Amino acid sequence: MFYWFLKLIALGPLLRVIFRPTSQGLDNVPADGPAILASNHLSYSDWLFMPLTLPRRVSFVAKAEYFNTPGIKGWFQKHFFRGSGQIPIDRSGANAAEGALISAKQVLGRGELFGIYPEGTRSHDGRLYRGKTGVARLALETGVPVIPVAVVGTDVVAPPGKTFGKFTRPEVRYGAPLDFSRYEGMENDRYILRSVTDEIMYEIMRLSGQEYVDMYAARAKEESKRQEKAARQAAEGSPGADEKKAS
Repeated sequence: MFYWFLKLIALGPLLRVIFRPTSQGLDNVPADGPAILASNHLSYSDWLFMPLTLPRRVSFVAKAEYFNTPGIKGWFQKHFFRGSGQIPIDRSGANAAEGALISAKQVLGRGELFGIYPEGTRSHDGRLYRGKTGVARLALETGVPVIPVAVVGTDVVAPPGKTFGKFTRPEVRYGAPLDFSRYEGMENDRYILRSVTDEIMYEIMRLSGQEYVDMYAARAKEESKRQEKAARQAAEGSPGADEKKAS
């Protein structure tokens, strides 16, 4: 109930008036029944704008810590995240990835929409990075269709490292459903999982127009930080650096 209160009364109308998000391909999302919405990830605001364009509820997994923090702050945090479509990772799994898979299956088992970011983390530079194979495993084990999704413009509204950037009209593009039933029973084949994941990422790239990088986003972020640190150290140790500091 709180989900619909936020979407239809408290938060949704405000976001629609201020940002006026648009969408394409809504008819590719089934009116009922389970489906996986596999999206690119440019900003923390992605999970707000994508569900805003759909008449159905969309659920995502979130860290369990968001739901079990003690005190008044924890209570508000728990109800906000749960009400906005986030669900805690099931900790009965052997690890976080397994727990997320269990939670996702529960959502799909109820005939609902499940949203996932195959990159695993937000892109730090606007490019599209290699997808993790969890989305493929989920698709093959449940047999539900995968809807590729591209969210465009959210990195302008809320750029990496900033709470707010500039006003723009975010757009959400939904691609045609992908059917992987031809791989039924092959969910333990890592080559099949990689092939399915790459097919999903290709469709997301095609929809978003992003440059694709065959590297995991987390690793790319680490390398970018190392390069920035090396550049700062080089600048500090270069001739004339002390004069620049003094000036």
